[in-house]
Amino acid sequence: MATQVDGWSSAPQADEAVAVDHQAEARGTYSDDGLDEAEVNGNWTPQEKALHEARLKAKAKRRLRRSSSRNSQSESISESGETPGGDPHAVKGKVHNNDRKSRTGKGRGLPKKGGAGGKGVWGAPGMVYEAEEPDVLDPNYDEAAQGDTVYETVVPEVEEKELEKMVNPIVLEYFEHGDTKEVEALLKELNLGQHKYEFTSVAVSLSLEGKASHRELTSRLLSDLSGKMLTQEDIAHAFDKMLKELPDLILDTPEAPQMLGQFIARGIADHVLPMTFLDTYKGKVDCEHARVALDRAAVLLSMKKGMIGLDNVWGVGGGLRPVKHLVKKMNLLLKEYLISGDVSEAEHCLRDLEVPHFHHELVYEAIMMVLESNGDTATNMMMRLLQSFWKTGLITVDQMNRGFQRVYDELQEISLDVPHAHQIMETFVDLCYQESVITKQLRDACPSRGRKRFVSEGDGGLIKN
Repeated sequence: MATQVDGWSSAPQADEAVAVDHQAEARGTYSDDGLDEAEVNGNWTPQEKALHEARLKAKAKRRLRRSSSRNSQSESISESGETPGGDPHAVKGKVHNNDRKSRTGKGRGLPKKGGAGGKGVWGAPGMVYEAEEPDVLDPNYDEAAQGDTVYETVVPEVEEKELEKMVNPIVLEYFEHGDTKEVEALLKELNLGQHKYEFTSVAVSLSLEGKASHRELTSRLLSDLSGKMLTQEDIAHAFDKMLKELPDLILDTPEAPQMLGQFIARGIADHVLPMTFLDTYKGKVDCEHARVALDRAAVLLSMKKGMIGLDNVWGVGGGLRPVKHLVKKMNLLLKEYLISGDVSEAEHCLRDLEVPHFHHELVYEAIMMVLESNGDTATNMMMRLLQSFWKTGLITVDQMNRGFQRVYDELQEISLDVPHAHQIMETFVDLCYQESVITKQLRDACPSRGRKRFVSEGDGGLIKN
């Protein structure tokens, strides 16, 4: 019974609490601050106070939920491009093209860019556009549409492996014509770049294998190109490289150290190399061949004539020599041959003169010595000398014919000084023809003077026809 009474007693209390809640909601007497004066004075029961605090917390949560939902809705509108209150049946994300007002909601409602923006708009009213120059970097840039187009020739830099193949023909051709300006023009067409010092080493290497005249031409070429195509540093770099490569150069040219020393001395004299070039190697050279070359250069620079005498360090080469000098050299050559009788030495001296176009002068001088000599010794020796030159090909048919023809043309004047010139000439020509030195046509062309024979005294001194 007691339990029933308790249960029954508790039931009206619960109903009473629910009724109070409904009445409070109906009246709406609860404020944000919580309790009114009557409630503060202690008219509320503890259950009512707890219930009221729970309602306040729930209300605060609802407010927070509403504010967060508003922010997310505004963000979704800005992303999708829809405006509140728009057409609900419109396609989502569709932007009204005709609306030029700012869609961010932050502006004053004015058109964007002052009305100068948007599709199909040429700019703000009153704006005047100036003619713009075409941009080369524009993907739509058309060279043909710009009128006269000037193209610049770009020459790629020559690689080190191909440089020697391209420079060799230029240097070898220069040895034939000797025109430094043509070489300079050809080098300007090549983009040697950082390997331009290699031109000096290639030219010097080729001249070492050639003649003295080639070395003289190479020295002149370096002098003319210095300051234009080549600098002192470039030429010094080339000679430094060649000093290191001397062991290989000696295999082809045994006299390479002495010649390279002469090149260095001539380069310093021509101001192609710096004056301190030799000083940089003192006490720093381990190669024996390089020391020989540097010693040779130091000796030449310390001579009495100094740098002035180095202009002829290679001698005067080939056709660059004066004619009188060449005639004097050939006379000396023939006189030494008549004394020694050494044909090989005479041949070596003639080759050193390097004037194959002037060998007819040797033939002329040799015949003149035969005409002015006494006895048959000179005749036989000169015949053997010309025969040797003919067989070795040192003197060509053209040069041999020109030499004899010159004597034929002057024989009348020569006979004034040498009365028996015609007889000696006929004898020498017959001997050369027998030894196959000259041709039959050249022998028949020899002039002969008929002997004027007188009749006996009984004929009255008349000349016999």
